[in-house]
Amino acid sequence: MALEWLKQRYAEVSANLKTEVAKIKNKTFLESVVAGCALVAHADGVVRPEEKQKMMGFLRNSEVLSVFDPQDIIATFDKYSKQFEFDHQIGQASALQVVAKLKGKDSESRLMVRVCCAIGAADGNFDDQEKGVVRAICNELALNPKDFDL
Repeated sequence: MALEWLKQRYAEVSANLKTEVAKIKNKTFLESVVAGCALVAHADGVVRPEEKQKMMGFLRNSEVLSVFDPQDIIATFDKYSKQFEFDHQIGQASALQVVAKLKGKDSESRLMVRVCCAIGAADGNFDDQEKGVVRAICNELALNPKDFDL
């Protein structure tokens, strides 16, 4: 009986540890994706509910990022949004600095750019301002914007 309890307890601790390690390992990717989404959402000066919903949907469905608490994701998005509200250029520079942490990580960078494209199109209109921001993200990551039809 005690041995069975010990095995169960070990399995629980092990699962929790795996989740915590996944969070630490993927925190940079999460921050970069959310910063990229904030850049695109603020491109036209209006953050639409569709853009936030699209971002949350991706993060919830992502095998890599679903370990994060949705409240943490919202808080991270709000952090970048407040910087844009304070000063658009400061917000943009700050978000691009976070996005740049993915430079050299090709698969993560490309996935983040695809998410940003989806955020831009979430309201049914991926306009030139939003595309321009995604091009800037590509430049920051040394990716070719043409690879994303930009």
